[in-house]
Amino acid sequence: MKNFSSLTYKDHFHIPHDELQKYLNIALSRGGDFSEIFLEYKIFNLINMEEDIIKETAESISLGLGIRVLSGEKTGYGYTNDLSFEKIKKAALTAASIASRSATRNALPLSSSQIHHNFHPVKKPVQKEKLEKKIALVKIAYLSAQNFDSKIKKVKASFIDQTQYILIVNSDGLMAFDVRPLVKLVCVALAEKEEKREAGFSGGGGRIGMEYFVDLLTPEEIGREAAAEALNLLDAVEPPAGEMPVVLAPGHSGVLVHEAVGHLLEADFNRKKTSIFWDKMGKEVAARQVTIFDDPTIPYFRGSYNIDDEGTAPKKTPLIEKGIMTGMLQDRLSAKLMNKELTGHGRRQDYASIPIPRMGNTYIDKGEYTPEEIIKSVERGFYASKYQGGQVEDSGKFTFSVSSGFLIEEGKITAPVKQATLIGTNIGVLKNVEMIGSDLEYGLQTGTCGKEGQEIPVADGCPTIKISKMTVGGLK
Repeated sequence: MKNFSSLTYKDHFHIPHDELQKYLNIALSRGGDFSEIFLEYKIFNLINMEEDIIKETAESISLGLGIRVLSGEKTGYGYTNDLSFEKIKKAALTAASIASRSATRNALPLSSSQIHHNFHPVKKPVQKEKLEKKIALVKIAYLSAQNFDSKIKKVKASFIDQTQYILIVNSDGLMAFDVRPLVKLVCVALAEKEEKREAGFSGGGGRIGMEYFVDLLTPEEIGREAAAEALNLLDAVEPPAGEMPVVLAPGHSGVLVHEAVGHLLEADFNRKKTSIFWDKMGKEVAARQVTIFDDPTIPYFRGSYNIDDEGTAPKKTPLIEKGIMTGMLQDRLSAKLMNKELTGHGRRQDYASIPIPRMGNTYIDKGEYTPEEIIKSVERGFYASKYQGGQVEDSGKFTFSVSSGFLIEEGKITAPVKQATLIGTNIGVLKNVEMIGSDLEYGLQTGTCGKEGQEIPVADGCPTIKISKMTVGGLK
């Protein structure tokens, strides 16, 4: 990683070490406790195909830095896309204004921190591939969906890739580098029959290279899966209503874990006592068989990174172990105020954003049952397969929209169901987990998570899970 890091710095930022040191000291000039500079150079590419033509291609490059100062619980922040001395000095003074103490400190001498791991060692970087090769992938996915069945009336396929180069320095002497690839190929297919119209979605990606679309998930598969889902929904029935057993499909159901549980285990919500979990550390919050992790170190995953956006190496972090709350996701500020260890979950959208505690790859760990055993145990219930999203309150109450599901009748998956909702509370559902499968899978590597106006790439997953009772309803 040594050469990799030095290239990140020398080829993209061109700011001498002594100047970086000077900016850190300017940021501390009003008595802040800590100062930090986050530099970012990002290349972004987009290809869209619809109506049988490549409708759009775009490329953008951004460069900028943000300077943060911490003073007690307060955060000061300034940023600029002009890396001249005067503009950076102005950003540093803006961040410094949060503090107002006469006693000041100087930043420690910067010392380069070597990364001894690489969670995204791509063989063929996408950014180095010609536009024609990327367009070819989009066309294959598009035609695969379009030709799947005559009922497929409209298709859209998109390829998005970006490469983010970052440099982080702070007043504790840290100097850390990273470069992060991020790719996704997605397809939406629209099917029509007898005035019914339904859409299917599929995709894949991660912090990967071009080899992914040959070795792991081909564009043909992505197109077929989108078309098959749309066709399946044409024959879907209205959802059942009321309280019943619910089985969560492996992989895609991880979004429910992410939204209903993961966010409320981010440290800032607990520090501010707005999360239902704020006083639950060490207490039972789920069935004994439930274990939940957030792990940003899974190779190639969308929510993985070598360092977080504060320069901290990430850790696989247990949140709930055998039903007991054991951890939460920390950034530097929350960890300091709560007197906890850093977990490497300080993340930000870009140089114009402050870091806050965020998830990486969140999942429920595997259990002991086969999926067949779980389905067979349900006389009448609902199988939730794919999701459109949902709303979660700080109290833990949630409502999730299920885009694709099935009835379970006499221990078998039967009719497809559309437009269902799942309603409940996170602790209530966690305690009603009855069976967990041995088939841990992860959802599509295409997800983005929003919080406080910032969007970041994430992934999630789970095995097949049976919840003994849950409220199911239809969409009005």
